[in-house]
Amino acid sequence: MNDLSPHCGSRLLVVDDDPALLDSLAAWLGSLGYQVHCAADVQSAQRLLQQQRFDLVLADLRLQGQDGFQVLQAVRQHQPETPVIILTGYGTVETAVEAIRQGAFDFLTKPIIDQELELAITRALTQRRVLEENKTLKEQLDLRYGLDNIVGRHRLMQRVFDLVQSVADTRTTVLLTGESGTGKSMVARTIHRLSPRRDKPFVEVACGALPDTLLESELFGHVAGAFTGAATDKQGKFAQADGGTIFLDEIATASPSLQVKLLRVLQDFQFEPVGGTKTYQVDVRVILATNEDLEKLVREGKFRQDLYYRINVINIRLPALRERVSDIPLLARHFLKKICQESGRQIVDFTPEVITAFQRYHWPGNVRQLHNVVERAVILAKGQYITLAELPEEITAEAPLSVVPRPGTKANLKQALEDPERQIIREALEAHNWNRTQTAKALGINRTTLYKKMKRLGLLAKGEK
Repeated sequence: MNDLSPHCGSRLLVVDDDPALLDSLAAWLGSLGYQVHCAADVQSAQRLLQQQRFDLVLADLRLQGQDGFQVLQAVRQHQPETPVIILTGYGTVETAVEAIRQGAFDFLTKPIIDQELELAITRALTQRRVLEENKTLKEQLDLRYGLDNIVGRHRLMQRVFDLVQSVADTRTTVLLTGESGTGKSMVARTIHRLSPRRDKPFVEVACGALPDTLLESELFGHVAGAFTGAATDKQGKFAQADGGTIFLDEIATASPSLQVKLLRVLQDFQFEPVGGTKTYQVDVRVILATNEDLEKLVREGKFRQDLYYRINVINIRLPALRERVSDIPLLARHFLKKICQESGRQIVDFTPEVITAFQRYHWPGNVRQLHNVVERAVILAKGQYITLAELPEEITAEAPLSVVPRPGTKANLKQALEDPERQIIREALEAHNWNRTQTAKALGINRTTLYKKMKRLGLLAKGEK
């Protein structure tokens, strides 16, 4: 018996009207470890294709008044991703060309040579596996960087969603602004994934992570001997991103000389490598990001005004987490679900006290910090619910404890507690278009409790009781 195929277990459909050849071929393929199903005519093959999935189809060209092209058409109709190998004892160049034109993976003539057929099957199944892996990878990228992964219902985030969808299919330069940790890299990748360039490279450069001398070489490449240590030519990030998208993070850190070169690239999409004289032309979509106030830097003479106008075509500002308090429970539960899936933990939810603590905290690290806090809590959690005990001290220090007023406590304490509560609930209501059911769910309370709080805090509509 032959060694088992590397694709052992793959499901094959063999279609041939010669019973002896069909039995012999099925037995040989079975000895290689394949699961083999047989059909003697086109109708039987069509029924099997409708009933189960096959990894490969082998079909004879002549089938008692019919032909293998009909099997090929049936495969294209029912399982278009399945490769087909046509077998025939009457092979001609014209027939082979027609088979390939109609979508056959390969065309082999009888008598069948075992090694030749085995090689063709291996090649077809390998190509199918690669295509499936690519498809899975693209689906994972869409899931990770698709618009649905940017979580938020607040009106400020709805504005972000609208802008992302509007600019995604254009070549327009986009400037992402916002504090550190607000998700600028995620939004940049999402714009790329939603654009016609999605199958081309996405190249990210953290401008603040490199000294200026190295950053220029990183972006534009260099030729051998351009500087000490440049032993060979190096391709830059702009060349690597040709056809796709380049994301320049922390653009405010670029030096004046580098700003001049960036301006030229954004105007003409041309550049020369460091130390080189040859000019290169690229087709790239440029997305930039900063957590600095570029207008202020322009006024101070630290950032070129012409470059600022060139990059500030579409400005998408990502709000700080404290500006969209109503989104915090939604984001926290999104991260909880994702982290539990990745780690295999089974945690149901946060306790109400944790949600309240999250909404009262100021989150200087924004969404990135919230993700890290949730990940830490999942690791430390001992039960099905995450409690205050699993949170860092800086968050629990701001969490409200059970307040028992002492005799003689002044009314301003009550007011001090009501003001942030009113703000949180109002923002949540606005984010959900004042839909109480959705708002209560986002806040982690029931609808009756929400109504009572709205009544106590004066948030009911005029005339409503």
